[in-house]
Amino acid sequence: MRIKDIRARELLDSRGNPTLEVEVELVNGTFGRAIVPSGASTGAYEAVELRDGDTARYFGKGVLKAITHVQSELRELVTNRDSDDQNNIDQAMCDLDGTPNKGRLGANAILGVSLALARASAATRKQPLYRYLGELYAPETKIQTLPVPMCNVLNGGAHAADSTDFQEFMFMPIGAPTFRAGIQQISECYQHLKHILTKRGLSTNVGDEGGFAPPLSTNREAVDLLIEAIEASGHRPGEDIAIALDPATTELYTLDTNRNQTGRGSYNLEREGRVVTSSELGALWSEWIRDYPIVSIEDGMAEEDWAGWIQLTQEIGDRVQLVGDDLLVTNTERLKRGINENAANAILIKLNQIGTLTETFSAIRMAQEANWNAVISHRSGETEDTFIAHLAVATGVGQIKAGATARTDRTSKYNELLRIEEDLGATAIYPGSSLFAYDA
Repeated sequence: MRIKDIRARELLDSRGNPTLEVEVELVNGTFGRAIVPSGASTGAYEAVELRDGDTARYFGKGVLKAITHVQSELRELVTNRDSDDQNNIDQAMCDLDGTPNKGRLGANAILGVSLALARASAATRKQPLYRYLGELYAPETKIQTLPVPMCNVLNGGAHAADSTDFQEFMFMPIGAPTFRAGIQQISECYQHLKHILTKRGLSTNVGDEGGFAPPLSTNREAVDLLIEAIEASGHRPGEDIAIALDPATTELYTLDTNRNQTGRGSYNLEREGRVVTSSELGALWSEWIRDYPIVSIEDGMAEEDWAGWIQLTQEIGDRVQLVGDDLLVTNTERLKRGINENAANAILIKLNQIGTLTETFSAIRMAQEANWNAVISHRSGETEDTFIAHLAVATGVGQIKAGATARTDRTSKYNELLRIEEDLGATAIYPGSSLFAYDA
């Protein structure tokens, strides 16, 4: 179906900062709409999110420039094209931008058009979005896999002031029989965690992703709290509920280019009262996975610390999922290097890190062909848009990271997955612990 028009508007994300919404209208009157998220802890190699820089409004974070690009150059480019031509339209937008990081038109402008286009095509076919995306991604594959959720229930680092050094402590319901049962278990553990914090006189204010952000004396105390909450809810740590981490170590890293030829630096663990090397941080992760039922560590080393990543993967990559986020930024060139150098064994997938649906598909496909895991992820600055829920099911990756079971910007994704599970009916598969069948 031919594209009649595209338009954009400035809305607010979950932090109250501006973002843009794009609508693609087809000649038959159907349309698709998408809202673009934004990150706080961002990798240096991510595609560029174009902001106005005019401090007179929204402290310079407005997106009117990006909206202008949507409604001028991008509108002219895509109008009258076939809405089903997703790959070629995405490539044409990248070519029009002409920069390696989408810095001229803005990755937020390009992504908004790309996602709204997919939604419009699904609407005109009268298909659920996940089915249409599945046909685009792998038409020969049966859509049936629900993702295991990673739920960020304790926040620290860049997501919450005066908490832990590490950014995210997450529950994963690996023992649940269904997605619905898994969400129930997480919600119960989350409420027990709140009760435990309240009893101890600790804050139950929440961070950007809905997790609690109490001031804790050590980083290990956060994991201990998660274990206590799991047990208080009547579930079994490591069997029903496992733990995942995103320490966001790039935020803790200082590169020392004079230290040696590899340029490796050090990590400042303020809560621990020490500065550690890559090897020492790797030893800490090895100790933690020995002591706790941790199945996944994201950004266990910094984005510049390739040597640290390689060493970490050699030491514990056969026992735990090691997810590259800042390291790989949903970029196939960086992912190819990670695969070739055996740095990590999984990739975090964020649509706005790369800027088009087609490039996101390419990163997921490359990871799956290398037998790596992939995790579809939200951003800390989220919206009510549920695109990533459909993307997780369409690509069959088996994991989604969408925050705590709190705040509608997070629960909207889980609620949409509950609807999709119901739609799939008896064909739905929940992978659970099979995702982490590593050989010790």
